[in-house]
Amino acid sequence: MYRICCPCHFGLESVLKFELVRLSAAEISAANGRVSFSGGWDDIARANVCLTAAERVLIELGTFSVRAQAGKTAFDPLFEGVMQAPLEDFIGQDDAVIVKGSSLNSALHSVPACQAIVKKAAVKRLQKAYHTQTLPETGSPHTLQFQIRNDVCTLYLDTTGIPLYKRGWRQQSVLAPIRETLAAGILDLSHVRSDTQLCDPFCGSGTFLIEGARRAMHIAPGLHRKFVCEQWAKAPQEAFRKARAEAAEKIDRSVQFHAYGFDKDPAAVELTLANAKKAGVAERITVKQQEIRDFQADGEWNIVCNPPYGERMLDVEQAREIYRVMQKAVPQTLPCSVITPDTEFEKQFGRKARKRRKLYNGMMQCQLYQYY
Repeated sequence: MYRICCPCHFGLESVLKFELVRLSAAEISAANGRVSFSGGWDDIARANVCLTAAERVLIELGTFSVRAQAGKTAFDPLFEGVMQAPLEDFIGQDDAVIVKGSSLNSALHSVPACQAIVKKAAVKRLQKAYHTQTLPETGSPHTLQFQIRNDVCTLYLDTTGIPLYKRGWRQQSVLAPIRETLAAGILDLSHVRSDTQLCDPFCGSGTFLIEGARRAMHIAPGLHRKFVCEQWAKAPQEAFRKARAEAAEKIDRSVQFHAYGFDKDPAAVELTLANAKKAGVAERITVKQQEIRDFQADGEWNIVCNPPYGERMLDVEQAREIYRVMQKAVPQTLPCSVITPDTEFEKQFGRKARKRRKLYNGMMQCQLYQYY
């Protein structure tokens, strides 16, 4: 059993937590931007294959203080902490070791220097475990991630590799697309289900539409992609075969879900259709070129959108004009969720949201405004 950590967008911790509950994960705990649980390789495989809101799946190797100690150099506590991690349980004698990390509010503030110390300690630990002075690093890659916060370091091993938001179906995108993991979390918060009639009047490359369709049909996001740990000799391949088989059995193509997308850019319409076809949900999506001022909503639509905004595509006043047009075009009788960094959105849209939630789109702080 390991302690497993799944980073996520700030604000989506509750979404990710309940995803793990549905996967029957044990000892779940949530913190800012991450949710942790206990499990083995079967749980690691299911998390990689099935989670929609997680960015990665990391194995926690240890947590220790790196505060300076009398009679020791500043980096000694970091070196000694890494030396205690059971690296040989996962990393073979010939495997490659990559080190990444971050540091915040700590005396060890130089990330490159910390990377060098972590790598040095990892090599020393593996040399001792394998009784050798030679580590060729010609084998499969293993990425160690350290996170130093307030002089406390946590060391992780990344099992995912290419981030989970890269589902494999979006080969191209329009300017400033929303990440698939953030879109999935917003759809969950917007109560998109198997019988939802979803609508995005600013569909771009189709992220909300496609994530919504795959969610409705219970298509696991990682079903058709590979993960870095599947290259490891010490990772059981049967766990991933089992996870994919379980996920495939849950797919339901008989659901009543359908998605409707609109965008003023004809290239965005073509891109959405191409992405939907690659994602295997083209039959669930209808897309049309249309300006927001011409938008006419159906009586049963659940509207979820990420309108253009000042720091992304338009100047602030152009973006706010779109919000004012939306007020006239979107009926108050329909559920509507809008993500934007504009703190003046409610004023420009002319309606007070029933619920607001702070989210981060990349490094940009946004609000999800929800109307029911």
